[in-house]
Amino acid sequence: MTIIGIPAGWPADEETAQDVQRELRGRIVLDEPGPAVGEGHVTGLDVAYDDERDLVAAAAVVLDARTLAVVEEATAVGRVSFPYVPGLLAFREIPTVLAALDALTADPGLLVCDGYGIAHPRRFGLASHLGVLTGRPSLGVAKNPFTFTYEQPGPERGEFSALLADGEEVGRALRTQAGVKPVYVSVGHRVSLDRACAHTLHLAPRYRIPETTRHADSLCRRALTEALAGT
Repeated sequence: MTIIGIPAGWPADEETAQDVQRELRGRIVLDEPGPAVGEGHVTGLDVAYDDERDLVAAAAVVLDARTLAVVEEATAVGRVSFPYVPGLLAFREIPTVLAALDALTADPGLLVCDGYGIAHPRRFGLASHLGVLTGRPSLGVAKNPFTFTYEQPGPERGEFSALLADGEEVGRALRTQAGVKPVYVSVGHRVSLDRACAHTLHLAPRYRIPETTRHADSLCRRALTEALAGT
């Protein structure tokens, strides 16, 4: 088993990581609509940790955007590359996530992250970070609220309310299934918020969580278990 090491020059402290976020944030593209819903590929990304052994497993699962059938899967296991600091979680996992993406042979298409894009204290969460580094359209679908205020959306599937940070709409609380808790959608890179929400609804035909995240979550947990068995 190959374990991805921490890249040379990777930020090691909060100040340096925040400087990187501010620099890369200027490259976010927010004026593109993004891929059409149900066309091409869409790739779910997720990670699982074993902090005791300082390991992180990443999964990239490519789905056919129309049928939601799995096209290809890839995993990578690496060293946790940054301490746990809210707002800087991307620095813990990006090297391993990029390794999983690089292992794919299929075009990943749209990247769907289990986390945030511009709904972030410095408007540069994991989905934005990965989008800028890869140049690919990306969005974040998070399970829990983070750093904003919002009203509860209506109870029916497709209803939403704005996520507000200092009066700015940085995402939406979106009801993917009637009567269940919303998810929290934000733009990462090269996709509009309307399109990001439309993709999220299409990817969640039966459950609260998008199929992209469901597949990637299961796969990264299996990869971590297998990695630990081999250590």
